[in-house]
Amino acid sequence: MSRSLKIGVLGGVVGGIIFGIMMQMMGMIPMISIMVGSKSIAVGWGIHMIISIIFGATFGYLATFTKRMFILSVIYGIMIWIVGPLVVMPLMLGMGTMLAHAFEPQQLMSLMTHLFFSFVIAATFKIANRKTVETDVNVTN
Repeated sequence: MSRSLKIGVLGGVVGGIIFGIMMQMMGMIPMISIMVGSKSIAVGWGIHMIISIIFGATFGYLATFTKRMFILSVIYGIMIWIVGPLVVMPLMLGMGTMLAHAFEPQQLMSLMTHLFFSFVIAATFKIANRKTVETDVNVTN
């Protein structure tokens, strides 16, 4: 399980950087920092990366229970979309939840980005596992 958590963290970092760049381009990173009373882009990036690492590690943990990465990615992407931008983030910003607005275009775009993030973690997970298997095969030969 330790290896899965490490790979999940790596996936969270990779996904966090890619997703963070997209968020930066859309001007959303400062909104992340507002959750802790700041307007700093650096604080926003820090919080975003911490969340990404936690989500990656959680994915790694869940991946120990299945080999069906695509299905896990879809379910996990939906879960983090609900937890993050629909519930926790708006509550921390004093807005109430966005659950009633879940199927509006802006929230559906958010769903797509969270699914993309989850797919990046899964792809990283598969690549890292493949590298580990190849290394194990080379060591035993």
